[in-house]
Amino acid sequence: MVVRHLTQQRQTPLLVAIVMAVSLLVCASLATNVQAASWNGIEPLKTRRDDVLKIMGQPVSESPDGVLRFNVSGGSVQVSFVNEKFVNTKKLRPELAGTVLEIVLQHEHSSDTAESMKLLGNRDFIRDDVRNISVFRNLKDGLVYTLIDGTLKTTRYTFADTQLGRARR
Repeated sequence: MVVRHLTQQRQTPLLVAIVMAVSLLVCASLATNVQAASWNGIEPLKTRRDDVLKIMGQPVSESPDGVLRFNVSGGSVQVSFVNEKFVNTKKLRPELAGTVLEIVLQHEHSSDTAESMKLLGNRDFIRDDVRNISVFRNLKDGLVYTLIDGTLKTTRYTFADTQLGRARR
């Protein structure tokens, strides 16, 4: 009986250590950082206008509502920003005004297809087809591909679904 009691006393600290280690691993896996897909170091709801200008240089043009347009290899990119109206409509934290809302790449001569991009059968994407246009949306990561006549024409980087929820007041 004394031997049995001593064996149980030795096992108790080991069991506690194992339970704590497993708990720590579970907590770490649940606390993953949710973020949107980024492009060229620019991330929706995080990167600010000044940072975009540092990364991209001077824009080719700017629209009256503040959308910046840049020429890039293979096409152009437009970067739009969160404004006060969007903050109020979506009930976001006020400090998000001025951060990137969306990045839109226009691919002028892309040969990428849904097959070459491995979009077909990819469960992360929802597919919509209208005539000669196919749109593949990944709302979890904030990524949208538009293909016209089977080739990639635009890539949109926007906020992730869960990221918008965390951005609310």
